[in-house]
Amino acid sequence: MKALLLVDLQNDFLPGGALAVPGGDEVLPMAKRLQPRFELVVATQDWHPADHVSFAANHPGKKPGDIISLDGGPQVLWPVHCVEHTRGPELSAALDQRRIRKVFAKGVDPQIDSYSGFYDNGRRRSTGLGEYLREQGADEIYVLGLATDYCVKATTLDAVGLGFKTWLIEDACRGVNLKSGDAERAIQEMLAAGVKLVSSEELRL
Repeated sequence: MKALLLVDLQNDFLPGGALAVPGGDEVLPMAKRLQPRFELVVATQDWHPADHVSFAANHPGKKPGDIISLDGGPQVLWPVHCVEHTRGPELSAALDQRRIRKVFAKGVDPQIDSYSGFYDNGRRRSTGLGEYLREQGADEIYVLGLATDYCVKATTLDAVGLGFKTWLIEDACRGVNLKSGDAERAIQEMLAAGVKLVSSEELRL
């Protein structure tokens, strides 16, 4: 079965949000058009406690975009975003919510970030997404959303690693691009790992 995975199409990543991805709203019409094309549609959702380690505000003297060392690895610091039980983490109202079978929260542990929809960045905890997709009979995953160079990349790489045939709907993603070209480099990394590219128009045929 083919499944559509909507990555982080949330208010805080859209125009006017706390961590708006440039052009993020351009993804929404494509996502909505594609939803009826798939028997199974699932979504991921950043869902952070206010004291989350990735928030620059929780590190005196630091600002968004700074990089710190956390558990021996780099951690990008972000603006406060997608704080649990606020409007920020809610999925965009532009989506057809009725067609989203299940939403998987990530970034719930205050001590570690979680870009992937499958695991936290330290791979300590599973969100349950992989297990759910298997239970539903999905073996082919089509991924779109925000942002290409962070959560979309991490999610697709984990999907391939778990043995799913994985497609990136390239035109239905947008990148943060903290450094110029980050999104394109992310796509090349995904391709090298075995992710296949497809366009939203091809899927509508």
